[in-house]
Amino acid sequence: MFPWLNTHRFAIGWLFGLSVVAFVVTLLVIPVLVINMPSSYFLDSPPDATSWHSRHPMIRVAVRFAKNILGILFVLAGIAMLVLPGQGILTLLIGLTLLDFPHKRDLELRIVRQRPVLWLINRMRNKAGREPLVLPQR
Repeated sequence: MFPWLNTHRFAIGWLFGLSVVAFVVTLLVIPVLVINMPSSYFLDSPPDATSWHSRHPMIRVAVRFAKNILGILFVLAGIAMLVLPGQGILTLLIGLTLLDFPHKRDLELRIVRQRPVLWLINRMRNKAGREPLVLPQR
């Protein structure tokens, strides 16, 4: 195994650097996203897909593509942070909110209803002077 590490030292260094950068970025970005999320986010119906139909088709495609790529990156980072240092569950949740797929809201609610996750989210929001998230009844 050590000969393999020596031959791939450059790639391992880059991966280590990227993981440190991802860790720092998520520490800065995740609280901002959680704090700015409306407290009624889960009570409101999901945004209508037709709200972008008045935009130019290229803008719609570019925004949707960028949003989904960013969502995939957050989901992958969140999965990695389940075993590495970082806010894995919250990063995963933010990534899921950015992705477009069927029954997304159900999966988001399943994650947010976990007691430690909801406690952490509402603690961040409380420190920022924001109302706690309100979840629909089961």
